[in-house]
Amino acid sequence: MYFRVQVDRLIMTEKYKKPFIIGITGGSGSGKTTFIRELRSRVGIDKLCILSQDDYYKPRELQRADEMGIKNFDLPDSIDVAQLEKDVVQLSRGLKVVKKEYTFNNPEAKPKTLEFLPAPILVLEGLFIFHLKSIFDQLDLKVFIHAKENLKVIRRIKRDRVERNYPLDDVLYRYQYHVLPAYEKHILPFMELSDIIINNNQKFDRGLDVLEGFIQNKLRENSAR
Repeated sequence: MYFRVQVDRLIMTEKYKKPFIIGITGGSGSGKTTFIRELRSRVGIDKLCILSQDDYYKPRELQRADEMGIKNFDLPDSIDVAQLEKDVVQLSRGLKVVKKEYTFNNPEAKPKTLEFLPAPILVLEGLFIFHLKSIFDQLDLKVFIHAKENLKVIRRIKRDRVERNYPLDDVLYRYQYHVLPAYEKHILPFMELSDIIINNNQKFDRGLDVLEGFIQNKLRENSAR
């Protein structure tokens, strides 16, 4: 029985058409999450699978601490890259992925069980999606969401204070010593390697229209084959 199940899975994965993979990155507070939420509502959850780097943070005890003893989550090695790579392969082969939600060490948040289903378009989102070469090399389209630094700080404060229950001093410290250095070193250099750059200083509607149009055209091409 076990052998039969394995054979059935192999047959399914061989027949499954590899998804078109889009990478979306940008600095913390650039508006990636809101942008992707809008994109999904337009395209449809059956056509779009979104895998976020945020769900692959290593446990707090495995995170590196800075000189002040503060855990730094804004480093590429804060991510469980091996598991992320494995799940990207799973989805590319037509197999669903199930994992527990990462709640950013918020004791008041109860983690959900997340289920990711294969789709014609696979979106990989996160700070270090482009920095991770194993992921970068698989991307068919690279999108960079850009915003002014002062706007990103304000958005970060609102998010971390309200959604993640972080003290203001902690938010500001992390932005100055963790977030900004990581952005300048591991994220910003990839802007010039991106296929599409979307400015989100006020709104991203035009950029969203462009990407949606591209995806809809790609879906029509696939259905015609």
